[in-house]
Amino acid sequence: MQYDVTIGIPVYQAENYIKKTIESALAQTYPNIEFLIADDGGKDQSIEIIRELRASHKRGCAIRIISHQENLGVSQTRNRIIEEAQGDYLYFLDSDDVIPPNTIELLMGNIKKHHAEIAFGSYERIDLDGQRSVYQYPDVVFDTNDKFACFAYRKYFGIQASTCNFLIKTSILKNNQLHFCNSKFWEDTIFTLELVTYIERAVLLSNITYSYLCRERSLSDIRPDDIIEKKEILQYFKTVDKLKQRKGSLIKRPYYPNRCYIAMMSDIYIICNILKRWRYISPSFSFKELKKQLNHPATLLEILVFRQTRLKNLLLFFLGKLPAPISIGAIWCMGKMKKII
Repeated sequence: MQYDVTIGIPVYQAENYIKKTIESALAQTYPNIEFLIADDGGKDQSIEIIRELRASHKRGCAIRIISHQENLGVSQTRNRIIEEAQGDYLYFLDSDDVIPPNTIELLMGNIKKHHAEIAFGSYERIDLDGQRSVYQYPDVVFDTNDKFACFAYRKYFGIQASTCNFLIKTSILKNNQLHFCNSKFWEDTIFTLELVTYIERAVLLSNITYSYLCRERSLSDIRPDDIIEKKEILQYFKTVDKLKQRKGSLIKRPYYPNRCYIAMMSDIYIICNILKRWRYISPSFSFKELKKQLNHPATLLEILVFRQTRLKNLLLFFLGKLPAPISIGAIWCMGKMKKII
């Protein structure tokens, strides 16, 4: 069967949340949806719960389950969803989050209305302590090449870093071989920042279309007295390097200076957190190792012709050229001023 939309849900050890997640997907008012469940080798009752819903729900015949024999991680599971999706458009939903009944109808309606390739909804975030915050976009349509990417790369991030809560034309992902990098950290952020460079027409909506339950362990969520393995932090650096490695035709794009700035500031954020938790990292970093991460993706001559964030990028370029104790000391002072450290 040909579907208009695939809702892709990676599932791993989610038995406490998965029923509400799937029910919120099945409750969508938009009719022609495939519900693609990617079982990432979990050992709990998540898939049994989904099978019960498939047998009992009136839309159960549209639920399709694909399985991994072993746990491959969320990146490879999402990549499998991209490969397997039968819908013309794809929407990712995490297995512990929920969406309102009109989410797909709103997003698809605006894609058709504005002939867009992608539509983002606003969302609410519920933290571990139950605190609720709302991230709300303005209602805006981008219909000129590079305008959406410029918006996405403005300041630090103009759009949400998560890969959930947007409806994207599936052929864009498949034709451009867009995949998640094989990392446990920030893989969705890098994927989204890559994706926007392939989009010409996009829509942002002020409507809340997603409830994001913050359960993931991030670098800033680690308790101050936790022992952190060095190899875990190196994965953060490895993921950010993906932003630095792709230059080519992007260097001529108006958003490229901001892309460089985001990559460099991400490395600095990681270093600030390393300095903050220095005693609890095993084995420890040397200042020389940290300075190696401050390699700017652009050359000095390239930065000098930037039309945006030129001064900021120059400062970050020369920060990486200073002796290690001085550059890391400067980051320490910056972290103290920003109250990161």
